[in-house]
Amino acid sequence: MTAYDYDDLGLVAGLEIHQQLDTATKLFCQCLTDAREPESATRSFTRYLHPTKSELGELDEAALEESRVDREFEYLAYDSTCLVEEDEEPPHRLDAEAREVVLQIADLLDMEPIDQAHVMRKLVIDGSNTSGFQRTSLIAQDGEIETSDGPVGVEDLMLEEESAQRVEERDDGVTFSLDRLGVPLVEIGTRPDIDSPEQAREAAETIGMLLRSTGAVKRGLGTIRQDVNVSIAEGARVEIKGVQALDQIDEIVRQEVGRQVELLDIRAELRERDASVGDVVDVSGVFEGTDSGVIGGALSGGGRVIAVPLYGFDGLVGREIQPDRRLGTELSDHAKRHGAGGIFHTDELPAYGVTESEVEALREAVDAGDDDAVAIVADDPETAELAADAAADRARTALEGVPEETRGANDDGTTRYLRPLPGAARMYPETDVPPVELDPSEVETPELLTEKVDRYQSEFDLDSGLAEQVAYGRRMPLFERSVDEGVDATFAAGLLESTLTELRRDDVAVENLTDEQLLAVMHLVEDGELAKEGVGDVLSALAADPTMSATEAVEEAGLSGVSEDDVREAVVEVVERNAEQVESEGMGAFSGLMGEAMGALRGKADGEIVSDVLREEIQKRA
Repeated sequence: MTAYDYDDLGLVAGLEIHQQLDTATKLFCQCLTDAREPESATRSFTRYLHPTKSELGELDEAALEESRVDREFEYLAYDSTCLVEEDEEPPHRLDAEAREVVLQIADLLDMEPIDQAHVMRKLVIDGSNTSGFQRTSLIAQDGEIETSDGPVGVEDLMLEEESAQRVEERDDGVTFSLDRLGVPLVEIGTRPDIDSPEQAREAAETIGMLLRSTGAVKRGLGTIRQDVNVSIAEGARVEIKGVQALDQIDEIVRQEVGRQVELLDIRAELRERDASVGDVVDVSGVFEGTDSGVIGGALSGGGRVIAVPLYGFDGLVGREIQPDRRLGTELSDHAKRHGAGGIFHTDELPAYGVTESEVEALREAVDAGDDDAVAIVADDPETAELAADAAADRARTALEGVPEETRGANDDGTTRYLRPLPGAARMYPETDVPPVELDPSEVETPELLTEKVDRYQSEFDLDSGLAEQVAYGRRMPLFERSVDEGVDATFAAGLLESTLTELRRDDVAVENLTDEQLLAVMHLVEDGELAKEGVGDVLSALAADPTMSATEAVEEAGLSGVSEDDVREAVVEVVERNAEQVESEGMGAFSGLMGEAMGALRGKADGEIVSDVLREEIQKRA
């Protein structure tokens, strides 16, 4: 990839971090926040959503474009789904636990909470909320975090309800799951103080660390999402949604800078050519009897082929603006929003069954010369015309440079068009939820994860690597609880970080293990009822059948504790079986016989006890 001088380009970036809170209940009802499998849904219902005007009579542009796509939204409901989630009952008051956690986050971000939180409705008609809007409330403002390249301001902290989870997308609609809808979510928006891809990633990592320090945020794929706002001096602000992984952020910023640079170069070339976009034209007659499967299939089904003449665009529609993405891809993304499968354009034709003679006839039909390009859409008449109009509008935008828009993040760091940037017209007050007084005075400041690492080393004598693994790990609250209950810190840390990791690599379903089961196994070891060597087998048994208790799992694994007499009997048998080796090597035989003795006891006895007995028996015979 090209190396850019970001200062010279005038790069400006900001972040929006969305993090689910791990509260007991949802933000506006008493339903649990547990994730459910779509297969366990007990029923479903459908909705159609339409935009509404703001208090000033304005329509949000993003919502208006969304409404042009006619789709049915299906919602999967569960035995736990309530009337609030279905939008059949007014929302309840803001959840008290969520308010406490978000005030802790405000404290960690050095933000100033507002006196009174008012809930607002944010218009969202993509189906992700049954009501057609998302409820959100401003909690705090004016914070700051530090990065190695200087401070980054934190503009606002919002508490809002999470959207429904997309399960399936179809040509005529989308299926959502209601288990996620309403989970408390914090949105943290930074100021546009970020001026390099590396600083963007560091800022996101710092905010992520602060969030996890509360011990009250959900972990796992999809529970935290980063949106990145990027612009360069001659470009435009672009919001990139849905960056799932922190290690993607710097690449996303680099790729977006490159895309904007390429679009500006294309603009300069188009202006030099005095380029323009013509009116859409029905060119179905050009493709009668075509060998193209896509075009022929559309025509045989009563469809049409609609063309967009792009005067002066020759060679530029096929120009790459991101890896494997071209200006033509941008046109295609806009066409797809209206149900079309995409577009063909003359920079890539003849191909896909379209012949050279058909390309020449197409150019002639729209009066396009050698310096011009033509894009076509083949679909049913209405879809083809809407999609061609959308592609034409995006081509006209290329004459202006970089459009302000919302884009989606792809796994390879590239992005795709989603919708226009939303405006202020989509926000209006929520009349069903009363304002809430915020009192930060009773909120305790959480210990930072970086501080926990230091404490675990000094207080529990953990090495730096293990201390960091535990502090940043998903089971950190369980580690602290186990130590408080008298479990040896080194043993607890090793079980939670090393043992579980090894079992996962062996395809043991460790995700089935609850905190209570893990804690019970630790206590069995501490009480001498289970040898440390048998922990893996017991956890494997529990993971295979989570309905068992830890004691039952010990029985299932055949690891009920043995007496010291039983240990000595097994050790003596091993020593006598290897009498010649003991006589010749003395204690030099210890290492090999230790493994054999532990194998004979099958994890039923603690290794230290076995070691002591084995040393005694060897010394007797040496």
